[in-house]
Parts: sequence; structure tokens; C-alpha cells
Amino acid sequence: MKCPYCGEADSKVIDSRSVDEGTSIRRRRECLKCGRRFTTYETVESMPLIVVKKDGSRQTFDRNKVLAGLVKACEKRAVPLSTLEKITSDIEQQLLNSLSREVASEHIGELVMEKLKEVDEVAYVRFASVYRQFRDINTFMDELSKLLKDRK
Repeated sequence: MKCPYCGEADSKVIDSRSVDEGTSIRRRRECLKCGRRFTTYETVESMPLIVVKKDGSRQTFDRNKVLAGLVKACEKRAVPLSTLEKITSDIEQQLLNSLSREVASEHIGELVMEKLKEVDEVAYVRFASVYRQFRDINTFMDELSKLLKDRK
């Protein structure tokens, strides 16, 4: 790290502390040439995750939208908010761990349905009816048939 006072490239770390709930490290350094001290901060460089919508538009991933969809699907169901937050975190982590910085909104919807199916089948059907845009009772019944078939 270059000294802000004399420009020397060599310095030693005197103290390191975790800050911002563990997302950054604050380092107190001393220049080996002039002896002056200075502070640096180290953070992980994060690349934004871009969601490609059905119409081709792109926007930054927003975990609150995923959580809001889950809350809506689980309305009046006995699913704790902590479970929905865990699902949201799991999906976000899965997307961030992938090598791609762009993800199709359809893929996110499929991940949500996969998780909801394990937690609450009624919430799953609610979400699927909106996500898959059921047009009539036949498509709705097809989805219910698949769900019943998977149970057996």
C-alpha cells in the first residue's frame, strides 16, 4: 500500500479490525520510510447481478422483490417470515455463486417455485399461477396433477 504522505510503497500493518458487520477490514498501517501512520479499508469487490426480464430489459437483482413475491404467495399460510428470508438468501447465494453475472428472470422464478414446493404446496400453486400465467382451469389442473404425481 502506497504511503499517502511520502509515496513509499512499503508499509507494515499495525492493527486490523473487522468493520461494517464483517464486510470490511480496517487496517492501521505505518510507512517504513517516513514512519507516519495511515488507515486503509479492505472490502470485497462485488459485481452486480443483472436480471434479464422476459421483454429483454435488464435491471439489477433486488432480493426484496423475491421476498415480496414469497410473502404474497404465503399470505394467510403458516409459513414463518424467517423461512421466507432463508429461501430468499439461499436463492440469492445460489445466483451469486454461479459464474454468470446475468440471470434470466425465468430462472429465478423456477428457483422460487422449487423452494416453495418444499415448504408449502398451496403457496407453490399460488406462486405458479401468477408466474406461469395460468389462462384457464385446465392449465391450473395440469399443475395440480404434476404436484400430486410428485407426491406419490
